[in-house]
Amino acid sequence: MSDLPDLPDLASRTFGGGVVAANDEFFAAADNLVDPRPPTFQPSTFAAKGQVYDGWETRRRRDPGADHAIVRLGLPGVVRLLVIDTSFFTGNYPPYAAVDGCAVDGHPGPVELARARWVPLLARTPLAGDSRNAFPVVVPYHLTHVRLTIFPDGGVARLRVYGDVVPDPALLPEVFDLAAAEHGGWIEACSDRFYGAPQNLLAPGPARTMGEGWETARRRDDGNDWVLVRLGLPGTVHFVDLDTSHFKGNAPGSATLRAADARHGDLDDPRTWFPLLPDTRLRPDTRHRFPVTEPRTATHVRLDVFPDGGMARLRATGRADPTARAVLAALRERTRLPAAGPAPAAPRGAGATDLAPNRPHRDSTRSTDVSDPA
Repeated sequence: MSDLPDLPDLASRTFGGGVVAANDEFFAAADNLVDPRPPTFQPSTFAAKGQVYDGWETRRRRDPGADHAIVRLGLPGVVRLLVIDTSFFTGNYPPYAAVDGCAVDGHPGPVELARARWVPLLARTPLAGDSRNAFPVVVPYHLTHVRLTIFPDGGVARLRVYGDVVPDPALLPEVFDLAAAEHGGWIEACSDRFYGAPQNLLAPGPARTMGEGWETARRRDDGNDWVLVRLGLPGTVHFVDLDTSHFKGNAPGSATLRAADARHGDLDDPRTWFPLLPDTRLRPDTRHRFPVTEPRTATHVRLDVFPDGGMARLRATGRADPTARAVLAALRERTRLPAAGPAPAAPRGAGATDLAPNRPHRDSTRSTDVSDPA
């Protein structure tokens, strides 16, 4: 299983995910579950209630039952992979967990969610302590909330809910960022991710540090680095933003942006591609905005940076193709959770994979460093 799934974490605080309710947070707050940062641990750090943990931890149960936390997904979507991360919880992790999901429009609170129809995503399944326990999910519905239940009590550092974004077309404005992850945009391929994940390019809001952007290794050849973005909806791009904020001694010297419509051509055929932005000089630590002089409908954009370096954000602002909203509406209807009927059987996670049995964790394709060492 891939160590870093090429799917967005629908529950991440980065996208607006949050904890709606938890029945117990005695030792550590459930809000930590959706923190996008990796969990940390400082031994022998005690507060009034004991050792400080970067995660959600409940008190020891002295009666039958289980503990639970309800998470609002920042991005509605179809869940493909769950990661229940028990990093640093060794003698206090829950031996079992289950996850359920529901879909409720609007902004429901705990009362409305208690009345919702919940479907199992992961049946009660054993967990390993101090591990990132990964479980594939096969439920075909787009969801808005998940409920993590731990048996009988204990601590979980993070809950990752990776999946396919299914935005509501009724909530999309006339003009928006077609490449944004929150609108379904995603990275299909890239040349290098040594210092930073290319998915960061499509995150909401400005990057707060260099570590929240995409950065490649230093090139020692005649090539250049690139990233291929699948737009959330096919559309016409009218403005592009290339943001090198925080990249000062390591910004690209220049960049180009091309687009293609995969519905009418092969992406491997150079003739399918047309220019959005010619080779343009970039400044370090600068938010660049450029108009597109000859906009055409596209499904993908490709950013080439010369020769290498880092980029904080890529924006492709424009209008969705008129047929794209209807296609998206049909997709939401196909993946809508039925109001009644048998729920799909949830896997028990017999094939759970520990994504990080040893720390410090390092992805096989990139360093955990966030800046280019001198």
